[in-house]
Amino acid sequence: MATGEQRPRADWRRRFGLVLGLERMLADPQPHLLSGLALRPHQVDALAGMLAALMADAERGDDDEDDAAPDDEGAEAEEVEPETEDDEDDDESEVAVDVVPDDPGARRRYRFKHPTASGKTVAAAGFVDSCRSVGVLILTHRRLLVDQFTRDLTEHGYGPRIVPAIDKGRRVPTLPPVTIETYAWFIRHAATIEPTAYGVVICDEAHTALGERTAATIRKFNLPVYIGMTATDQLLQKHVGDVFPAEIADFPLGDAVRRGVVAPLRALRVQPGASLRNVPVVGGDYDQKVLAQALDHDALNMAAAMYYADRFGDRPGIIYAAGVDHAERVASALRAVGVKARAVSGRTPPRQLAETLAGYERGETNVLVNAQLLAEGWNAPRATICMQLAPTASKRVYQQRVGRIMRLHRRKEAGVVVDFADPGAPHSDRTVTLHSLLDADIYRPGALVTPKPPRRRQRWRRQARPVVREADWLLPVADDPLRRRAVITTEWKTVAADRLPQDEQLVWAEVAARRLAPTDSQKLFETLLKMSEPARIHFLATAAAESKHRSLRLTALGDLASRRPDANTFDRVVRLVEAAPTWAADRQAGARVLLLALASGTLPGSASQKRSWAWRLGRASRDAQLRAAADGIPGIRDRLRGLGGPRGEGSNARHRAALEIVRDAHTAPRGAAAAVLAVATSQDPIASRALDKGRDELTGEPEELAEALGLNIPAPREREKPQKKRRRKPKPGARQRMPGGEAPEPVDADTGGDAEAEVAEGEEGTERANGDADAPPPETSEPLSRAKRRRRRRRRRAAALADPVTGESPEPHLHLVKADPGGPAPSDAAAAAE
Repeated sequence: MATGEQRPRADWRRRFGLVLGLERMLADPQPHLLSGLALRPHQVDALAGMLAALMADAERGDDDEDDAAPDDEGAEAEEVEPETEDDEDDDESEVAVDVVPDDPGARRRYRFKHPTASGKTVAAAGFVDSCRSVGVLILTHRRLLVDQFTRDLTEHGYGPRIVPAIDKGRRVPTLPPVTIETYAWFIRHAATIEPTAYGVVICDEAHTALGERTAATIRKFNLPVYIGMTATDQLLQKHVGDVFPAEIADFPLGDAVRRGVVAPLRALRVQPGASLRNVPVVGGDYDQKVLAQALDHDALNMAAAMYYADRFGDRPGIIYAAGVDHAERVASALRAVGVKARAVSGRTPPRQLAETLAGYERGETNVLVNAQLLAEGWNAPRATICMQLAPTASKRVYQQRVGRIMRLHRRKEAGVVVDFADPGAPHSDRTVTLHSLLDADIYRPGALVTPKPPRRRQRWRRQARPVVREADWLLPVADDPLRRRAVITTEWKTVAADRLPQDEQLVWAEVAARRLAPTDSQKLFETLLKMSEPARIHFLATAAAESKHRSLRLTALGDLASRRPDANTFDRVVRLVEAAPTWAADRQAGARVLLLALASGTLPGSASQKRSWAWRLGRASRDAQLRAAADGIPGIRDRLRGLGGPRGEGSNARHRAALEIVRDAHTAPRGAAAAVLAVATSQDPIASRALDKGRDELTGEPEELAEALGLNIPAPREREKPQKKRRRKPKPGARQRMPGGEAPEPVDADTGGDAEAEVAEGEEGTERANGDADAPPPETSEPLSRAKRRRRRRRRRAAALADPVTGESPEPHLHLVKADPGGPAPSDAAAAAE
């Protein structure tokens, strides 16, 4: 204005055109494009971040005017080797250049990260709208995306500004131009572009601009402001930061799903039919030729086609194959099983490719099989299934693949990714999976890997149903041992323990044994059947030692004894029953279980070890053994008392008592003899040696000794659930006085009235007729008190449950783990379980 010019100079527009345009656009309460499309919050954040970065650089004085334009003569003299589109696609194989110390244009190169399918094209249109006084050059890596950008910008009202590239010497149009080209074209024609025509360069898929020649060309054409858009910035942070140093916005995939910007993702894993161990990794990904040789077999192709047809039917999807020929054969297999499928590749003519993609959008084709053709930039909102038939070792390639099914559609609840990988493969595996890409800790078949999207209720539209159902089991897939252990600890009920490695099976067994409840026994039983034998034994040993439930401790102890554990494990279990505080109230029951297991003769160990275990378990059940000894040997209690007393006092008496006990044991029945020698202890060394000699002289095998000691311990009785007492309702007028003036007798709430008392008297008469000595004589003159009636019912109940021969109650048989066919009967080992 000071010089009287009609329009601003090119350097002024380059410095202030984008800043003023962003201020104008963001001043609107709802920023929108020319077509009226309102920008979403994350797109507005990208524009605001760009404005903040430009203003901060201007205040710091970073945008100096000493940056000279590239030397035209030097640029023309130095021929840049032409680069094809195919070379640009394989950007990971190129060596990214290091940070150049003298790079004056680096301060004007920015980047923002938005996930695939979140609307980066709309964000680019927002920058185009802001550049109303400066030209914009848009670069992408495929000719297909050039056409897509042209179509989208035209729909949003910027078609009149789209013109071919302006070469040097041509007049710059009054309306700021918008030119859309590929990186390969930019490498060949950067030296001939008019430097004042474009003040902003938008680089789509900026991670594909990391090639050595592309990056060098960007550094030479250094006057404009560069804006890089990428979805894989976090995967190649160092390299993208070299070319586009300043980050202006970051929109993670998880936030995009939570806000409902992109569709969530579910995951399925299929066990691969071919091994990839011999397939080398070249340039960051599997060698495609070797990969095709390993995967391209008729049986595998037909199996994949049948899996897709059975699992998804006619759901629209996309399949990535290893090579063009592999894609053709997979498409033929899909058509053979009734799926409308077509194969597309780089060999497909452009006209036929456009017709095929249009037919896919119309629903004429439901599955597109391709080999890296539709990995980036292709938009298909109806695509729901992404099958990774050709696994990849590149996270960039994988993220671009799954991005094809992340666009929202009214009939899509979530995209489904099918990975051909082992269900328990960790993140450290070479093959990239959805869980390794998102660093997820848990794999549950069919479950959401991304966060849950917001629930949107629309009365006129039914919510889409999930394509797959979630399984009831899961596996930890993180490569960090601490994270895997945390998953096993928190999700132990649903972890597929049989699929875990051996060391993690032991971790799961320990956690499950400590937290097991009686209601979990059935499901846990099915899991334990599939696990290794060491893990089962570890589980049973831990449950017997640390379970909070008495019945589970006894059951685990019996199952452990029936599985023939090694000698060291059984010795630890014996020590557990001897002294563990958790067995303070159940030492007799635990000792009986282990003694009967010893009596079966199937446990490992020498004869001396077994005899030692039997005597130790006998001492642990002292009360029961003392009663058995008193019943079999008269006066034995007095002799046992003779073994007591302080040490050093009455040693001769204690020695004589020990000899008498040994003599009585030799003449007594085996059960009583074993019992008295098990409980006889003395602090006098001479008496102790005499008792030890008597134990050694007791004839018989260790199994016979264990059986005798085990039978001395009575089996615990089964507890009955208390039955609710039914109260009899009084008849109408029952509380009225009788004609004689006497009130009727009140109904006894405990017995249920006179009728129930008569039944009780009839039962008592039957018991006396059958010879029951314990049954008291019937009382006819005086009514029984409530306490007597309770005692009488208890005696009748105990007599009804007792075995008529042994007088013992029947024992329940509850087992967590079935015994081996060749092992002992589990009923003998777990007879004491409740």
